[in-house]
Amino acid sequence: METAPILLFAYNRPDHLQRTLDALRANELASQSDLYVYSDAPATAAHEAGVAEVRRLISRIEGFRSVTVSEQPVNRGLARSIIDEVTEMVNRCGRVIVLEDDLITSPWFLTFMNEGLELYADDERVMNVQGHVLKTKIPVPETFFIRFANSWGWGTWKRAWDLFEPDGRKLLARLETENRSYAFDFNGLYPFTRMLRRQIAGLNHSWAIRWNATLFLNGGLALNAGRSLVKNIGTDGSGTNFTSEAGYYTELDLTSPLVIDPSLPVEEDLIARKAIGKVYAYEYSKITKGKRLLKKIWRRTLNKFR
Repeated sequence: METAPILLFAYNRPDHLQRTLDALRANELASQSDLYVYSDAPATAAHEAGVAEVRRLISRIEGFRSVTVSEQPVNRGLARSIIDEVTEMVNRCGRVIVLEDDLITSPWFLTFMNEGLELYADDERVMNVQGHVLKTKIPVPETFFIRFANSWGWGTWKRAWDLFEPDGRKLLARLETENRSYAFDFNGLYPFTRMLRRQIAGLNHSWAIRWNATLFLNGGLALNAGRSLVKNIGTDGSGTNFTSEAGYYTELDLTSPLVIDPSLPVEEDLIARKAIGKVYAYEYSKITKGKRLLKKIWRRTLNKFR
């Protein structure tokens, strides 16, 4: 099996990036994989030191079949970087695995991703492979399909990425014309449509909401790990796109490889969708938001007296 190229996007967090690289290097297929690291230029003077440290770190990466480093001369932002580089790489190699600099992977992440990308390479119903899953109260299968694109450790093929629609207005128009916003929002449990509207208004720059809407509107499915092979450590306020204190809890699975059953029906697992929807609903509830706000106020108060 030929391994897919790994695209890793980094900015100004060397400590997070070091942990990401250490975990990725511990993967069984790391030494057989080509790693491409993209370092964005600082957006402000305050970010220059962090970017410089990141670039010192990526200049000495080892443990992969090959390492290619690209240092951008100007700040492009995460969305433009991912869209441009994923497009270029799938056009060259046909498939790709994508990570950001705050994602810790299980040693079985690359195995699952490459097996999924190989198994469903020619199945146009499957548009994404993703290694992250939230901790749910309702048990989910070892692997399952869902009509939702998770951006925390994912992969895709050229045939699927060719469908990517970067224009949020077009996506929103289809959701509304086809009366599908409620379903897109996990049956009203989480405001993904609102997130898309905010992207259109320039209030966020999310490429992920556009990829998620693209998959949904094209009737696509994502192969999802049932035990999380990815943990996001960037929910500590250090990031530019996901800054809230973590609520989306994940237990990183370090036990054993996931086995993908080739006889698994290629259709959405409605139990898994319900389980994940309940997590999103809880995180978006007023009670949860209130608890998080009180926690933030309490921490700020404590810091004043330190």
